[in-house]
Amino acid sequence: MSPLPEARLVRSSVQLYRYLLRCCRRLPPGAVQQHYRHAIRQSFKVHADEDDPERIQQIIKRAIEDADWVMNK
Repeated sequence: MSPLPEARLVRSSVQLYRYLLRCCRRLPPGAVQQHYRHAIRQSFKVHADEDDPERIQQIIKRAIEDADWVMNK
């Protein structure tokens, strides 16, 4: 099960970014939230030039799986 029910609606990188930041709000406040917010921003900067739709969908799927793992940790 995904951390938030909107996970199935994520289709674009902007939607993914907003979804992941919403997941961060559910983490304990302080250093943990800041760490994951920073990691999300860095990942988006690294993948900003990605233009292959299939690869973008793979990245979205993996990011949601990773968010699920973090939220259940």
